Amino acid sequence: MLGSIVRFGMSAFMLLLLGYLVPGFSRLSPVQALLGAAVIALLGFLLESVAGHNMYGRGVAGFASTAAVIYLAQFLVLGMHVTVLGALLAALFVGVVDLFVPTEFSPRPSRSPR
Repeated sequence: MLGSIVRFGMSAFMLLLLGYLVPGFSRLSPVQALLGAAVIALLGFLLESVAGHNMYGRGVAGFASTAAVIYLAQFLVLGMHVTVLGALLAALFVGVVDLFVPTEFSPRPSRSPR
């Protein structure tokens, strides 16, 4: 649950940042970024449901699925405009950020009394 919340927050922040860094990616307001993060989370969930496993962080397949999700999100978020090149660059940026900022949290192991 905590991992999902962190991933959602990182997605919204990255959408705000991508508009300034990536050509072919429109600048978003904070409300549009939150809506975009929600749409991306929903599309990612649907993709994982169809694929049967987590596609993110799986090399070329994860890169392609991230780019596709970002590109498709523009059709559901008003004011979000992304070119194919912009979606590919954004997916590359997301992949690099995911390398350095882990968003998967495992529960802390419980200590058993000795």
